[in-house]
Amino acid sequence: MSEKKVIDARGTFCPGPLMELIAGIKQSEVGEELEVLSSDEGSAKDIPEWVNKVGHDLVDNFESDGVWHVVVRKAK
Repeated sequence: MSEKKVIDARGTFCPGPLMELIAGIKQSEVGEELEVLSSDEGSAKDIPEWVNKVGHDLVDNFESDGVWHVVVRKAK
């Protein structure tokens, strides 16, 4: 498995982090993981909702020192 891709969206606000994730997903292979770093608390809710809606896998979703880490695995 390749190294997890990190999308640093700190300092941007909704829908910025989600849009950056969507762009990253389009460039990824099935099975790859992408980790979004976001300072926007809304990302912790918005990204998992989108992931569920489109059928990818939510691997992790946690906050550390004011930064939300949302890890997604491309499923299709």
